[in-house]
Amino acid sequence: MTDLIISSPGNPRLKSIAALRRRRHREETGRTLVEGYEELQLALDAGVTPEALYWCPELMLDPATQARVVDQVRASGVETVQLTRAAFEKAAYREGPDGFLAVVPAVTRHARDLTVGQAALTVLTQGVEKPGNLGAMLRTADAAGADAVIAADPVTDWGNPNLVRASKGTVFSVPVASDTTADALAWLDEQGIALVATTPDTDLLHTDVDYTGPVAIAVGAEKYGLTDEVLHHAAYQVRIPMVGKANSLNVATSAAIVIYEAVRQRGVGRDSTTGRTGPESH
Repeated sequence: MTDLIISSPGNPRLKSIAALRRRRHREETGRTLVEGYEELQLALDAGVTPEALYWCPELMLDPATQARVVDQVRASGVETVQLTRAAFEKAAYREGPDGFLAVVPAVTRHARDLTVGQAALTVLTQGVEKPGNLGAMLRTADAAGADAVIAADPVTDWGNPNLVRASKGTVFSVPVASDTTADALAWLDEQGIALVATTPDTDLLHTDVDYTGPVAIAVGAEKYGLTDEVLHHAAYQVRIPMVGKANSLNVATSAAIVIYEAVRQRGVGRDSTTGRTGPESH
């Protein structure tokens, strides 16, 4: 199969790609963008089938190796379109592009569509605004082996190109969902998942809770934190100790600290001598 070659930055197809930077267009079309070789490779490994792949050999960092991805996509029957450097830089949404840009189906999933294990480790984000923070949390969730990440009352969508980029493509490897806060909390109850909410307004440290059972770790919006609806629903409200001058941590950092406390506990097993309170006891 011979690729279509686009050399003009004003080509209508490139304008349709640029339109996917807007949330409304992503929601109307059910599509989003994956830019970057590593991000595309992870999406492919997660089973994502692109609708089209746009590539530029002039921008490839390792043409001999990376061109194999083009062959892989082409062999699956997906259209591959070769762009000149000028055309690709017009279509790309980030600085320093590496010559890979794919149009893929957007992630549209609700909590009820998720399937989790008996000892589920879930992350609940409420009203988090910055795509970079959500992307960073997804990378942590992927590394920690979390079962799912749920965005409650999301301000941004999972298809935001900056979120996809910040997640390094893990938005496709970690099961994600969007829902209202009420529906997300109802789903946690149905699954028997205890909620641990992060807040500075408690004396209980994040290390003093048992995370070895089915548990969801909740973090809130950068400016306001979690709402009373989530805090009152939580089995535990925990805080991360801080001894410096700043009164808060970045939300992605906070999530990572608590998630990896859960990983630590699950790795060494439950220690009955610690005096921790277990979610299953409430």
